[in-house]
Amino acid sequence: MEWSDDGIVLGVRRHGETSAIVELMTPTRGRHLGLVRGGISQRIKPYLQPGNSVHAIWRARLDEHLGNYTIEGTVSRADRLMASASASYCMQTLAALLRLLPERDPHVPLYDALCLIVDHLDEPQIAAPLLVRFELQMLAELGFGLDLGECAATGDAGELVYVSPKSGRAVSRAAGEPWKTQLLVLPGFLNGHGAGATVEDIVAGFALTEFFLLRRVYEPRGLTMPEARNSFLASLARANAA
Repeated sequence: MEWSDDGIVLGVRRHGETSAIVELMTPTRGRHLGLVRGGISQRIKPYLQPGNSVHAIWRARLDEHLGNYTIEGTVSRADRLMASASASYCMQTLAALLRLLPERDPHVPLYDALCLIVDHLDEPQIAAPLLVRFELQMLAELGFGLDLGECAATGDAGELVYVSPKSGRAVSRAAGEPWKTQLLVLPGFLNGHGAGATVEDIVAGFALTEFFLLRRVYEPRGLTMPEARNSFLASLARANAA
């Protein structure tokens, strides 16, 4: 068995004396692991850093085997991640989210979203709203997508400012006013009508995705939200306070 594909490094762990098991997110093979012989050597190790883009060739006798990777680096981002705590936390959060997916299950929209966000990991004002959108896409890929296109009560697409915690559907300002204390906030940058993401919008966006990720994904699996996500949000709060 053999295939080749582009990918982004999600994680690496040492295996034996000289090798490493590398976890990639690829467009056609999904999240896929493989063994890189000599992966801890000074020649190869710089390529095998989370956030880097690579071209990989995977070989194995049988498809169900771990297999071996031959990896060539294409885009290096590790230096930018190491220079920024928020960038590192964001990358760890992305990897943790992608590990909710079955291994070797392709999710092209998530791969495309990952490619976009890794180029802005060291720009928190860009990375934060992109991460909110990534979490929404993750919910959709897991079968729990939110319907934010029109009001659940009226069918109108105007002034969508709330989300029903029960249905995951958008609610307009007028329809939601009597129950606004029981509804989640839909920030402007997610409803298609906001010009940009303010600090308040980003906070509301993360609160929205966290509610549904916990309710529909993490809690049913007996899991908690990634600690790296909490650290990323804390780094954003510190940056905004400064």
